[in-house]
Amino acid sequence: MLIGLAIRDVVLVDSLDLAFGPGLTVLTGETGAGKSIILDALGLATGQRADAGLVRAGAERAVATAAFALPAEHPVWTLLEDKGLAFDRGEDLVLRRMLGADGRSRAFVNDQPAGVGVLREIGEALIEVHGQHETVGLLDQRTHRSLLDAYGGLGFALGATRTAWKSWREARAEAERLHADAGRAAAETEELTLRLEELDRLDPQPDEETALAAERALLGAAEKALADIDEAREGLGGDQLAQRLSRAFRALERARDRALQSGAGEDNAVVRRLAAACEAVDRALVESTEAIAAVDAAAQAFDVEPGRLDRAEERLFALRAMARKLNVAVETLPAERTRIAGQLALIADTEGALKAADFRAAEAEAAYRKAAAALSERRLAAGERLTSAVSAELGPLKLEKAHFRVAVADLPPDRVGPDGADRVEFEVQTNPGAPWGGLGDIASGGELARLALALKASLAGSGDAEAVPVMIFDEVDQGVGGAVADAVGLRLKRLAGAGQVFVVTHSPQVAARGGAHWKVMKRDAGAGVRTLVQPLTLAEREEELARMLAGAEVTDAARAAARALMES
Repeated sequence: MLIGLAIRDVVLVDSLDLAFGPGLTVLTGETGAGKSIILDALGLATGQRADAGLVRAGAERAVATAAFALPAEHPVWTLLEDKGLAFDRGEDLVLRRMLGADGRSRAFVNDQPAGVGVLREIGEALIEVHGQHETVGLLDQRTHRSLLDAYGGLGFALGATRTAWKSWREARAEAERLHADAGRAAAETEELTLRLEELDRLDPQPDEETALAAERALLGAAEKALADIDEAREGLGGDQLAQRLSRAFRALERARDRALQSGAGEDNAVVRRLAAACEAVDRALVESTEAIAAVDAAAQAFDVEPGRLDRAEERLFALRAMARKLNVAVETLPAERTRIAGQLALIADTEGALKAADFRAAEAEAAYRKAAAALSERRLAAGERLTSAVSAELGPLKLEKAHFRVAVADLPPDRVGPDGADRVEFEVQTNPGAPWGGLGDIASGGELARLALALKASLAGSGDAEAVPVMIFDEVDQGVGGAVADAVGLRLKRLAGAGQVFVVTHSPQVAARGGAHWKVMKRDAGAGVRTLVQPLTLAEREEELARMLAGAEVTDAARAAARALMES
C-alpha cells in the first residue's frame, strides 16, 4: 500500500506531503489545476521516464519520494534481495528520485543508491497505471497467463506441472549425461584395455616402492660391508686363533699336571695359578670361537644371490615408468588398476544403464505432458469463465460494441516449460466483424482504460492478495456520464475492496464512491502559481461534488444532488 508521497519542486509544486490510506482515493479539481502533477511525481519516484521539464522553474532539482507499507510476504522483498539491496521486512519501503534541471537523475531505495532501471522494476511490481495515454501491466501479454491462473485458482495444477517439469528436466539431463559419458567411454575403451593389461602384467603391490627402495639401498651397500667383515675376521686371526689358544690351553694343562706330580697339592699357589690360567684360556677359546661364528654369520647375511640388485632396480624403474605414463604416484598404481577395471566394467554395462535412464526420462516426460494437459484444460475452462465475467462488464461501461476473449493456444514444443504448454493472451474485438487483436489494438485511451477496469473488476479477489499492486486510473470516465459513470464508480469501489485504488476523475458519480477525497487546486503564491492538494471533509466533499455537477455556480439543487450521490 502507498502510504505517503513527498513532492519537492515538481512543476507547480514547491513542497507537498501527502498521506494515503487503503481503499478508493479520488482526486478531483478543475481542468488545469495540476492533477497530473501528482501522477507525474509518483511516476518519478517509481522510476518512470522523466525529463527536466518536471523541475519547477528556478529550482535546481525536483525530488519525489514514495513510501510503501508492504506485508512481509510481498514478492518485492525478494526482488530487493536479488538486487543486493538491504531492507527490513518490518519497515516501510521508501523509493526516492532526484531529477536535476540538467536532466540528470539519481535514484535511491531505502536511502541506498540504485539504478533508475532497478527503481522502475520495483515500481512496476508495486503500481499499475491505467489511463488515457497508457495502461501499464495488462498490455504485457507475458502477464496474462499468471493472471488467468490466479483467476481460475489453478495454483495446485500449476504446482503439479512445475514439479513434473523439474522431474523431467532432471531425468533428461541424467540420460544426456550418461549418453555423453558412454560416447567418451567407448572412444577410450581400447586405451583403457591396454592400460589394464600393462598393469596386470606389472602387478603392482601396496607399498612396493618403499620396500624396493630400501632393498636397493641395502644391496648397494653389501659389497663394502663384506669387505669390512673380512677385515674383522682377519683381525681375529680366523681358525689360527683357535688353534693357538688350543695349544696354549694344552701346554698350561701339562704344566699343572707336572706341578701336581711333583707333590704339590691343589691348594698350592702355583697349582692354583696354573688352573686359573687354564680356565682363562679356555674361556678365550670359547669366546673366540663364538666371535668368529658371529662374523661368519654376518658375512652370510650379505651373501646375496647374483643379480638380485639388478632385478630390484629393474622392478623399481618399471613401477616408476608406469606411474609417469599414467601421471599418478607409484603408491596409487594398485588403486589405478582397480579404477580402470571398474570403468571398463561400467562401459560393459552401459547399454543397460542407458536404457534405464532413457526409460526414466520417457516416463517423466509423459508425466509432465499429462500434468500440462490437465492444466491446459483448466485454463480453457477458466478462460471461458473470465471471458463471460469481463463480457458482462462491458455493457455497463459503454463498451457494448467490443468483445473480449481469453485465447489459450499451444506453445511450440521447444517453448514448453515449468508453467505448462500454453500461450495465454487477452484479446479484444473492437467492433463486430473486426479482427481480434491484443488489448493494445484499442485506439481510444478512454475505452482501453474502461476495458482495463472491466478486466480488473473481474479479476478482483483472485491471486495472491499480498502482491496486489496499487492501481491508478487516470480519467477512466472520460467521455461518459450518467449511468456509465456510476457503473465506473461502482467497479472502482469494488476493486478497491481488494487493494488500494486511486482515480483522477471529473465525474461526480465516480468521486462520490471514494473512501477518501483529495482536491487539487491552484493558488497564487506571490512569486507565481502553485498547486495545492487538500483532503476534503464530508461537508467539503459535498460542496466539491456540487461544483462538479453544477459548474461555476453551485446551487442548492446541485448540493442536494451531491448529497444523494454520497448516500447512494
